[in-house]
Amino acid sequence: MQKLALITGATSGIGRATARRLARAGYDIIATGRRAERLAALKAEIEAAGGHCTTLVFDVRSEAEVRRNLEPLARVDLLVNNAGLAAGLEHIDRGDTRDWDAMIDTNVKGLLYVTRVITPKMVAAGSGHIVNIGSIAGTEPYENGAVYCASKHAVHAISQAMRADLLSAGIKVTEIRPGMVETEFSEVRFHGDRERAAQVYAGVEPLTGEDIAEAIAWVAQLPAHMNVNDMVLMPAQQAGSYYTYRKP
Repeated sequence: MQKLALITGATSGIGRATARRLARAGYDIIATGRRAERLAALKAEIEAAGGHCTTLVFDVRSEAEVRRNLEPLARVDLLVNNAGLAAGLEHIDRGDTRDWDAMIDTNVKGLLYVTRVITPKMVAAGSGHIVNIGSIAGTEPYENGAVYCASKHAVHAISQAMRADLLSAGIKVTEIRPGMVETEFSEVRFHGDRERAAQVYAGVEPLTGEDIAEAIAWVAQLPAHMNVNDMVLMPAQQAGSYYTYRKP
């Protein structure tokens, strides 16, 4: 039986790259996101290469939409909880509470809503693998990032507790925590300011969505008796949230 991978936030960046990479690895893909046109393009690309892709257009921030779209699924072998964002970069006294709500609702509650629907299917099957996309911000909070860092702290804690909760059911749980990855992340954080977003990566060769997708594909193909609990991936020029070497 063909294995089935569900990837949230598959319209760009890590999610899109992961859908393409897992399709090449032989998975049937269910790609979710809010932008129908991008999902349609991803589906066409995967199927032109001989794969199979189903798309579901919904917002993980809505529990009702999550349940309506995901409860009908018979099974999921691999869940990649990738949907997430950063919004704003200000001191806590100047933060926009709308940005805070967007990050908490997507990064934390959205991950929980999807996981709540999919895990019973995995428990019933007696197998499955969940990959949560965290961040080094989950253990290395930085100035101006209080709420984003808090949301990724939550992903880190949830991943560890999820591993314990699902241990007896034979379900694997992996958290992947990247450092600097050049996707639409910074453009979204700065509300479309591309010039400011580009400065984040100045003088650095950052990771790409494809790099993270390769890591996901690797952990997914490990033997049944092996689990990667936590993987930290960094550009060679970055040692942590506060240590980045930028070439002149």
